[in-house]
Amino acid sequence: MINYKSNIWKLYAIRFFHNLIPAYVIERLFWEQRGMTIQMVVYAEIIYAVTIVLLEIPTGIIADRWSRKKMIVLNAFLGCLQCLILIFATSFWHFALVVFLAGIGCSVSSGSGNALLYDSLLLTNNEESFEKCLGRLNFSDFSALILAALSGSLLASRYPFELNYWLSSIGMFISLSISLTLVEPCIKSTLEEAIPIKRYVSTSIDFFRKNRGVSLVLLSGMVTGSTLTFLDEFWQIHVSRLGIHVVYFGLVSASMMFSRLPGSIFAYILKRKLSYKALFYAALSIFTIGFLYMSLVKNLSALVAIFALCAFSGLIEPLVSGYLHHRIDSSMRATIDSFQSLGLRALGIIVGLGFGFFSSRFDIFGGYGFLSLSCGIFLVYFFISSRNIIENK
Repeated sequence: MINYKSNIWKLYAIRFFHNLIPAYVIERLFWEQRGMTIQMVVYAEIIYAVTIVLLEIPTGIIADRWSRKKMIVLNAFLGCLQCLILIFATSFWHFALVVFLAGIGCSVSSGSGNALLYDSLLLTNNEESFEKCLGRLNFSDFSALILAALSGSLLASRYPFELNYWLSSIGMFISLSISLTLVEPCIKSTLEEAIPIKRYVSTSIDFFRKNRGVSLVLLSGMVTGSTLTFLDEFWQIHVSRLGIHVVYFGLVSASMMFSRLPGSIFAYILKRKLSYKALFYAALSIFTIGFLYMSLVKNLSALVAIFALCAFSGLIEPLVSGYLHHRIDSSMRATIDSFQSLGLRALGIIVGLGFGFFSSRFDIFGGYGFLSLSCGIFLVYFFISSRNIIENK
């Protein structure tokens, strides 16, 4: 008998070692050391986003038609390659190549991981525990990032930054090795016949048209996710502006990761106690107020706003993914999930242009002001549009 349950634990391990990257804590300082400006980093992020926008849907279709496991393996391989390139990177184009490969890796894995997890649970009649398992996957991510942050900052204060990338490449290699042992789950579809490849996109679009509540929930996740991207990417520069020494960067990074754990782990409990609308109202309000505070206040109290944003971001991902996966068929699970990532990256390009514009004129604080405005506008839209279209379960 095929042991699909083993996939769950293997996914935990894959995500743990894939995120055991001490280089993360000094990444932007390392890029600045190699001559990358904030605007150059934004350009690199746009390359990353454009790559995902172009490849997200095709890779989702390939995952549904070919293999979710092979796409996860490909992502792990590309992660190893990225670390090795960064060790020797000396120009913008080296970093651009890295984010291009990262975009490919994100595209091939975005729908595949959640699809493989949900179908493994479905085949063992445990699909209702999807949010719970996804929360534990996020716990695995954050645990690795916390450990990497604490060790990375200490290593960065004593040794050249390149050492952190060598150590990160070891974790990536372990992740690749474990991904090779995954079991490909059989697709348990409710459809009478397979969907032709040329109809995947049109069928997905029809799904979103008929499910306005799903579309609004996904859009909420896209807005919060795209704005949070620029906190995750530039927090090192922000806390440096606040006068925090690099030796404490690991503690700050670990605290950011730790702040995400409660929401991620207990999202499946909170959705039983509160409505989806109430949870998203709260999250969008915190994002609007938090980014506004960070743009106006230039002292250590801004760390409180950072941790608040991280806390609510940990809650949002399991809620959004669960709301989607409970309402889609297995034969298109990776494809439709990829639409979420596609929208996130497309929106990230737009937000990135505004963030880069205001950051170049008013430093990082101006960029945060733009993010606050973006979240505030969507909060008003969500309030107007969410009536009677979002289900409570």
